[in-house]
Amino acid sequence: MENLLDKKCQVCEYGDLVPLNQKEAKQYLINLPKWQLSPCGKKITCTFEFKGFYRTMSFVNAVAWIANNEGHHPDMEVSFNRCIIHFTTHSVDGLTENDFICAAKIDALL
Repeated sequence: MENLLDKKCQVCEYGDLVPLNQKEAKQYLINLPKWQLSPCGKKITCTFEFKGFYRTMSFVNAVAWIANNEGHHPDMEVSFNRCIIHFTTHSVDGLTENDFICAAKIDALL
């Protein structure tokens, strides 16, 4: 598998992408140990904790920059010292390589 940090997300809306099965998703997660696969196999989630609101918001802004640059956007839950990030590819109702590319780039922030 190529290094996910060197890849760019594919456009999702044109119907070329198909969802990964759970076995394929687990293969990607080998290199993303902080991320968890949902029981249904349709999303990945990671919780990031920080020392205070400013650091949390700085992280959220960096994630937003990555998401806009890749054209692939997560769902985020933000609180004072925590950000929970969920990735799924809504257009295929499951996971694609795009989700793992973005997860890898977010992990590289820290």
